[in-house]
Amino acid sequence: MPLYALPILAAALGLLFALLLALQIRQQEKGPKPAQKISSYIREGAMAFLGKEYRILAIFVLAVTVILALTPIGWKVALAFICGAIFSALAGNIGMRIATQANVKTAWAAKKDIYQGLKLAFSSGSVMGLCVVSLGLLGVTIIYIIFRDPQIIYGFGFGASSIALFARVGGGIYTKAADVGADLVGKVEKGIPEDDPRNPAVIADNVGDNVGDVAGMGADLFESYVDSIIAAMVLGSMAVGMFGSRAVILPLFLASIGILASLVGNLVIKLAKSGKLHALLNRGIFTAALVMALGTLILTKYTHTVERGMNIFWAVICGLAAGIIIGLITEYYTSASNRPTREIAEASQTGAATNIISGLALGMKSTIVPIIVVCGAIFLSYHFAGLFGIAIAACGMLSTLGITLAADTYGPVADNAAGIAEMAKMGDETRKRCEELDAVGNTTAAIGKGFAIGSAALTALVLAVSYAQVVGLKVLDLLLPKVIIGLFIGGLLSFVFSALAMSAVGRAAFSVVREVRRQFREIKGIMTGEAKPEYAKCVDIVTGGALKQMIVPSLMAVLAPPIIGFILGKEALGGLLTGAIITGFLLAIMMANSGGAWDNAKKYIEAGNLGGKGSDSHKAAVVGDTVGDPFKDTAGPSLNILIKLMSIVALIIAPLL
Repeated sequence: MPLYALPILAAALGLLFALLLALQIRQQEKGPKPAQKISSYIREGAMAFLGKEYRILAIFVLAVTVILALTPIGWKVALAFICGAIFSALAGNIGMRIATQANVKTAWAAKKDIYQGLKLAFSSGSVMGLCVVSLGLLGVTIIYIIFRDPQIIYGFGFGASSIALFARVGGGIYTKAADVGADLVGKVEKGIPEDDPRNPAVIADNVGDNVGDVAGMGADLFESYVDSIIAAMVLGSMAVGMFGSRAVILPLFLASIGILASLVGNLVIKLAKSGKLHALLNRGIFTAALVMALGTLILTKYTHTVERGMNIFWAVICGLAAGIIIGLITEYYTSASNRPTREIAEASQTGAATNIISGLALGMKSTIVPIIVVCGAIFLSYHFAGLFGIAIAACGMLSTLGITLAADTYGPVADNAAGIAEMAKMGDETRKRCEELDAVGNTTAAIGKGFAIGSAALTALVLAVSYAQVVGLKVLDLLLPKVIIGLFIGGLLSFVFSALAMSAVGRAAFSVVREVRRQFREIKGIMTGEAKPEYAKCVDIVTGGALKQMIVPSLMAVLAPPIIGFILGKEALGGLLTGAIITGFLLAIMMANSGGAWDNAKKYIEAGNLGGKGSDSHKAAVVGDTVGDPFKDTAGPSLNILIKLMSIVALIIAPLL
């Protein structure tokens, strides 16, 4: 069998399974006409946003392709760049289309049986997860077969990173501007439920779940996935003396096993018929991790793929274990069933200020264990296999992305299903079941963000190490003023980037609030249900605002490395990357966990605790959740891409330094 047969076959199998799931979803019942109509509004809004975003991205991709081709970097990297951008956009587009078809079908399936609703929403997430890993592996493999040079494949990663940044920042601004605008006027001022059809921003809010947490998260993890494989291949090419000539293609084999393991985990969930909803998803994820570990053991010990195979095996286990532990820690800090989040809910009894103080403190404390875990993974994987081991650990952490991303993108589908059930008046039982699915989705989304942040830190570190190898930096001398300057600027960029993202949400949300207030004021009969709100106007306002506001922070991430590198030199650029990774990782964890905990504290009160809906505690919790929205869905997740994109840009321009 040719060496490249396994990754190509695994990618093809993943795409085939995704196709079968998509066809299965299309055959499901759509439910009553009112629900179908609401779903069509959401789908049209999501696809309109994606279409406008892609038109802006097309200009950026074309301009960068020309620049790369006309510089000494060369046309080969330019070709890889455009392929990476296309594959990433394709994965996000497919995931979005399926998610916006599955939402109404999930609501109708949950009306009959909650487990049918769970499996349908998870199947939608699986289409996204499997498309991301399969297209990522296929693209990297094909580019390597054509050029036989792992350095050129960095262009593929750069293309993926570019799409990821715009998709995550633009989608994050959209989803939180709509959410904040809908909540501030609907919940706080008018006292109506979250998904009440009388709220003019309710469709924009549901659209945002898709553009932020489906297309945005998918692009984010597509980037991490391909970057980890590419960086491991480059470091593998430098480690052939220790691990043999096949070290360079070992990451492709590991990714192949990961796809197969994800398929097994997927089947475990689909065949389950009883049990706690969240436990079913965890069972599939843990099964996939176990299959990945066994597959890696067989690959490295019994097939003689590489020399010192057991060292590689233990490096993979380091990454797998780190990913699972970070996910569990995130769940502990953000789940309403655990003490930390309930403390925020209890703090809400004395007002919004104490709610916010408690949430910020939780986020800061929640950085401790993830940092220890990542440091442990770095130390142990380096002990087993040197710098190549760290890269392999990153591959191990992301190896089962096909199922972990499925569990994450399940959340927006369940959230949309709950909203559709409310707006279409599908009955209290259906709404209750969809809310149960949504509650599980909140936890899986928080875990997914924690996993994305952890994998981003490890991937960015590997890319930074690769940069140092390429430019010949054996030591980063902290006594050099240029290095110190780079460290400070790198640390600063994480804060400036977050500030720009948060401000963008605030400005876009302000426009939504004004429009929602105008409609309530000028369109008589909205509150009594006699008049229909103008949903499309809110969708248009948020779309225009998000796409306009995403440009400055996105360009900052792309331009910072060449500016520092060309003005201050390669040592300063190494410092920039290091400073950005450290502060970006810590800020991202803090923001994601604070935001997730604020959200679930609010939901804990809405479930009838501490006064329930409409109480002073609930109003304070809504304010905390409003602050947490841009934390967990805009600035926090976008920092993942900032630290990875700056590293990949540094690698692209390294030959010019």
